[in-house]
Formats: sequence, structure tokens, C-alpha cells
Amino acid sequence: MASLLDPTARGRVILVGAGPGDPGLLTVRAVEALKTADVVVHDGLIDPRVLDIAPPGAQRISVAKQRARHTLPQEAINALIIAHVKTGAIVIRLKGGDPFVFGRGGEEVEAVRAAGLPVEVIPGVSAALGCAAEAMLPLTHRDHSSAVSFVAGQCKGLSEQNWAGLAGQGRTLVIYMGIASATDIADKLMTDGVAPDMPVAVLERGTLEGSRAIRTLLADLGAMVTREAVKSPAIIVVGEVVELSDAQDKLARWARVAEDAAA
Repeated sequence: MASLLDPTARGRVILVGAGPGDPGLLTVRAVEALKTADVVVHDGLIDPRVLDIAPPGAQRISVAKQRARHTLPQEAINALIIAHVKTGAIVIRLKGGDPFVFGRGGEEVEAVRAAGLPVEVIPGVSAALGCAAEAMLPLTHRDHSSAVSFVAGQCKGLSEQNWAGLAGQGRTLVIYMGIASATDIADKLMTDGVAPDMPVAVLERGTLEGSRAIRTLLADLGAMVTREAVKSPAIIVVGEVVELSDAQDKLARWARVAEDAAA
């Protein structure tokens, strides 16, 4: 089957992973796809330099999401994509990270296929991979972690998720969309048996201007997020591999501040 990037093929949608933020992390194939766009339906936090790869005449439509709310509900986004494809347009659905990692890409593919329209997916560097690389944080390591899991800290409510066995010695847990519920996440993991002194990192705005990588222990996670005024986008990494990273140890710094105040 020929690639849908064939410029003679009209009326199709291409889901493109824009990566974690830095335009330099786009794949070559993503750049090629963007250059063919008639319409770009894009998430929020997409770097303007990425959008500018599309032709100047391409229509740009933002469906940005803020605090668990889209400017359009998912069903409306699906309908928007399909409506433009039916006009014969090449629609680029541009998503942060990777379309199939907490990007609702699967839902959009299903909708487009149900409408009998062609669709292609171009993967992107996920937020976990991009942020971890910037922080020099290996998600797996022969001496420290032989398994890595990805979970959503807000997906369908924290209490409904079963994370048993995903975090602990020899394992790495990466939590997307968990900053607002960081204290509840720490409590949940400790209730499941994860040691309170398990290292944990918060990778804020990874690969973007103003990025930060900070770390503490699991029992201090919620407090650190508050003390450091961490804002989304950010991911949380739980596991021994955190100690190998360049993330700044905020618990040690806070302890020194407390000691100085008591002196």
C-alpha cells in the first residue's frame, strides 16, 4: 500500500506526533506531512515554529485542552476532522508527544475509519521519552529497573485506577497529568506498598523554554509540588532510576533551609 503522504492522494487525515515541545525533536516524516497540509487541527502548547512548517495558506484550527477540558469535546473534534477530509482536504491532526500515548489518537482513528476515510499515523517522541532524556533520567537500567509503566494521573478519576505492582524496587512508573493530584498519587502508591523513601522526580516543561527537573522522596511529592509551584505540563517519574538523573534534589535543599532556620 502506498503511503498516504503521496501528494496526489486527496481527502485524508494524518495524525502526527509533534513530540514534547522542541521542534528539533520532530521526525523527518512529520515535517514532510506538515508540508502537505491544507488544514492543521492542533493541540495546545504546539510550538509556533512547528505550525509554521505547514504551508502559509493552510488553515490552522486550535483544539487546545486546559484543565481536563477541550475547547471542543472529542466527538466534535472527530466531526471537524471528518468534515474537512470530506471536502478533499489533507488534514494534519497535530498532537503533542505521540498520538497513541494519552493523545486520544486511537479514538480519532476509529472515528475516521468508521466514516470510511483514509488515515495514517506518524509517531512522535512522547513526553516521557523527551523529558527523561533532557533530565538524563534513564527509564530503564540493568541495575535499577527492568520494567517501565505509563499511567494517567487524572484519566477517569484516580480512584478508579489499579496501579498495583507498577511501582517499587526494580520498576519505573511514569505518571502523566498528575500534578494537580500529586499528594493523592503519593498516598495511593504508599498505600499500595511503595516505600515512602522511593525517589521521585517531576519533569516540568520538558524540552521547552523554562524546563525544570526536580526530585524528592515519594512521601514529600505533594509538598514539593506545592513548595516549588510546579505547573503543567509536567510528568512524574517514580523509581530508583531517578537517583541517576540530573534532577535537582529539592528535599535536601529544603532540609538545609529548615536546619538554618532552627539554628
